[in-house]
Amino acid sequence: MALRNKKIIILVEQIFNDQEFWYPYYRLKEAGAEVVVVGSGSALQYSGKSGTQTKVDANADEVLSSQFDGIIIPGGYAPDHMRRYPAMVNLVKDLFEAGKVVAAICHAGWMLASADILEGRTVTSFFAIKDDLIHAGAHWVDQEVVVDGKLITSRKPDDLPAFMKAVIHHLR
Repeated sequence: MALRNKKIIILVEQIFNDQEFWYPYYRLKEAGAEVVVVGSGSALQYSGKSGTQTKVDANADEVLSSQFDGIIIPGGYAPDHMRRYPAMVNLVKDLFEAGKVVAAICHAGWMLASADILEGRTVTSFFAIKDDLIHAGAHWVDQEVVVDGKLITSRKPDDLPAFMKAVIHHLR
């Protein structure tokens, strides 16, 4: 098990992209990681765009970034909700500043911008938020996965296999 003894956060909020949540969730578990689903505290259960639901293990203000090896931020419209909660934004920023894996797919780049960690970084995202990331100081490229140190980004659900290969590799 490649990620045995690793503990990873997956952030969640309403209208998350179902594929971008569940694919990483099960890939990480399959690799032996302990996965902790962390919400904003606005609900006990969150619904995805396609209607799947997930419960949270903890709220963002109840966890310490020092207890985790990385964080994954799914896309959908959830990141626009997540960034309204300082505790969620701070988790991303704290893990990034500690040199831990921070992985964002699709619209999750909004959380990276809100955490103010994009200056001088090379990233990708869903094309519709390209300008937002550039305005936050990032160099944006159109690739299925971009790795800049421990910052890992991808564009869309079709990129999930490459995204998760990069995430698992950098969590080892």
